[in-house]
Amino acid sequence: MLRDSDDKDRAIAKLERINQALMQRLERIEETRGSAYALTRATAVLEREVVARNRDLEQALSDLAKINAELAQAREVADEANRAKSRFLRAASHDLLQPLSAAKLFLSHLSELADLQGDTLQRDLVSHLTATFDSAEELIRALSDIARFDSRSFRMNPAPMALSRLFRRLIIDMQPLASSRGIDLRFVASAATVESDPVYLRQIAQNLITNALKYTTGKKVLVGMRRQGDALWLEVLDQGPGIAVKDQERIFQEFERLSRSDQPGTGLGLSIVQRACQQLGHALELRSEKGRGSRFRVRLARYQGVAAPRQAIAPRRRGEISDFSGRRVLVVENDPVMRHAYGFLLGGWGMEVQTVAGIRAARDAAARTRPDLLLTDYRLDGDETGLQTIHLLRQDLGQGLPALIVSAESAQAIKGEAGGLAIEILEKPVAEGELRRAMRAALAQP
Repeated sequence: MLRDSDDKDRAIAKLERINQALMQRLERIEETRGSAYALTRATAVLEREVVARNRDLEQALSDLAKINAELAQAREVADEANRAKSRFLRAASHDLLQPLSAAKLFLSHLSELADLQGDTLQRDLVSHLTATFDSAEELIRALSDIARFDSRSFRMNPAPMALSRLFRRLIIDMQPLASSRGIDLRFVASAATVESDPVYLRQIAQNLITNALKYTTGKKVLVGMRRQGDALWLEVLDQGPGIAVKDQERIFQEFERLSRSDQPGTGLGLSIVQRACQQLGHALELRSEKGRGSRFRVRLARYQGVAAPRQAIAPRRRGEISDFSGRRVLVVENDPVMRHAYGFLLGGWGMEVQTVAGIRAARDAAARTRPDLLLTDYRLDGDETGLQTIHLLRQDLGQGLPALIVSAESAQAIKGEAGGLAIEILEKPVAEGELRRAMRAALAQP
């Protein structure tokens, strides 16, 4: 009986161990099933969150696309407004320069009469009127320059430019202003050749030198080239009152003049310089301290090609024309006031003057009486231009017909359209002396 009892106890203990093992296995199975279920539920929740976030992202992208479209439309409206402003300024400048040019021609003739009569009062009055017109011309040209630099149609023509040649031209252009102000304008000779647009580089230098001559309180202005590593810097130094650091950005804004408001000027010169440098890719820097003068400088690219040989200045031709008496000139000008002014001035020089408004009338007039010189505006009525006029009249009369364009348009733009056509282009309003010089040069050509 005892043995049977021990056997039962062992059997029971074995069954308990088996039962405990089964219970542990069941618990592990339940735990595993619980984790998988929780994972499945978590995955489902995350999927719903991802879908919701995707919807939010799609909505945000849609809203962003609408905003970008609105911004693009607003930018296009702003660009069109800027283009319209530029077109208006160019057109207004042209139309304003027409009567201004005529008035200056009348004043030139009136000045000659005053000199002949020895009328001091009349001569002073003409001088004041001329100065007033010069100021108006400066402002109009400055506004036209700003419109051109802001325009999308702006084009530059980079070419090698010898600084010695640039400096020679600047001496001719700027020395009269320096002499009138009693300022010693000096240029440091340089053999460097840079690459830039020659016309606009000259305008940049002229504006910087003019600014220095107007506002310096000293007696010297220095222009030169400084090498700094691989860079070439065109520098203009003055002995003026200097510019405080807080004002050094402001002076490049339109119509800003910090001091000496009694000096003539438009307050646009430095703004034009900044725009031109931005378009040409030239860095512009100002270094100045209050009471210690100013140094404006422009970084230029060194020309990497072979510099062209220096050309000697052509000697003046023997027999250069100095008297227009009896010479026949055909003037093609669509503005009636300008035609009258040309007739008045050129007739006073002893010339036989024919004035017409367009190409057809010009060809008819030239067929009746062959002109010695053709003087034409560039922008005529309709789609006619002065270049077309020259081309057609040279077809009729021969390629040797001397011709000259006087226009309120940019001379640089006309030269680009003219290509290799050998004609001189003057910008309105043209001074009497400059017109006389150009006409002599045209008539002296072989």
